[in-house]
Amino acid sequence: MKKIQHTAFYITHNGDKDWLMDQIKEGSQLELPVSLSKLRGEIFSNNRIKHFINEEIRHDHFEIVAGNNNTLSCSSNGEQRKALLSFIIDRKPDYIIVDDVFESLDKDARQSVLLMLKVMAENTMFIQVFSRENELLPFIKTIYIVESRSVISSHDPKDFPAQLNFKNNYSFNGIIPPPFASYEPQTRPLVAMNNLSVQYNGRPVLKNICWEINGGEFWQLTGPNGSGKSTLLSLITGNSAKGYGQDIFLFGHRKGTGESIWEFKKKIGYFAPSMAFQFERQDSVEQMIISGFFDSIGLYTKPNDRQVQLARDWLSVIGMDKDSNQPFRLLPTGRQRMVLIARAMVKHPPLLILDEPTSGLDDEMAALFTVLINKIAAKTSTAIVYVSHREEAGLTTDRIFELLLTGNGSVGKVRK
Repeated sequence: MKKIQHTAFYITHNGDKDWLMDQIKEGSQLELPVSLSKLRGEIFSNNRIKHFINEEIRHDHFEIVAGNNNTLSCSSNGEQRKALLSFIIDRKPDYIIVDDVFESLDKDARQSVLLMLKVMAENTMFIQVFSRENELLPFIKTIYIVESRSVISSHDPKDFPAQLNFKNNYSFNGIIPPPFASYEPQTRPLVAMNNLSVQYNGRPVLKNICWEINGGEFWQLTGPNGSGKSTLLSLITGNSAKGYGQDIFLFGHRKGTGESIWEFKKKIGYFAPSMAFQFERQDSVEQMIISGFFDSIGLYTKPNDRQVQLARDWLSVIGMDKDSNQPFRLLPTGRQRMVLIARAMVKHPPLLILDEPTSGLDDEMAALFTVLINKIAAKTSTAIVYVSHREEAGLTTDRIFELLLTGNGSVGKVRK
């Protein structure tokens, strides 16, 4: 029996993933081991998950069920990915295109998924699209490196790491711009939770959570898939009503005692990779940063001269002054994220939440992004909550708040 030849494509930060996916499916410019035209294939990707979520929301069509019989739209990123993979395996395709297959999965889930893929690889051809060196599947035979809209080289897996050749001694030398306006001095914790518990439909999610976040602190929030990280964030951002009536204080005010959600949101900067898809207008890079002053998706208010100058100063800090007039939507993913971080920080919010910020970035852009976050943590009074399963090399958090699964909901533990 002929051994299956599995192939991988490493996407650099300026690689066009949409172009690559089209080329793989069409097979027009790529040297794949076999033609895919007469084979039955499946795609594992974020776009596929979005498709099924849209089917749930728009048509009440629930083709995939995640853990605990949850719908995809009510599941964490990690649970969504595990559910899609199980769905694909059950369909027994001839080949599977896996796009960033380990993204948003915790350590145990990664091992579980890897075991499933290894078994499938004995009879099913895999085409891997990935952007982090340490996520290469062990059964891959040939790796292609993709830049822009071209495949620039091919490599044997054992020679691959040496071909990446990116530097990791990045620095941002500019001075962080000052805030446009100052917030009232905060002598109490920005966030204080005391024995907070949350249930959904009778199912315990969080149990007796005690956590304080003070000004200027740099936290990493971590925990297994389904441990309640998203729920905990929603209590802080005001997107969940579960905190009302419990012992939770935000910016010195007990939740549910008069402060509106919008008053809390004004003091929080937020970034998640999915935000980039919300901006469908043709706003320029500079306009995108200015919109952070108004918390708007796009720029609808005429800024004053100082706001414009502060936005330009932030562009200088992130090394993108020459891109100020470029359409934001046309930037590579990594550069879009740098702009969105500047947008989140342009007001110097007391609290900045970064939700899986390096998800989908290649090794080089992740290293650059980490240096920027470290600088913001060191040079501003903004407290940062960095949410990720991944341990990025060089990230200098002060403390870790870890959620630990139990049968009665996740409990919290502080680590240094």
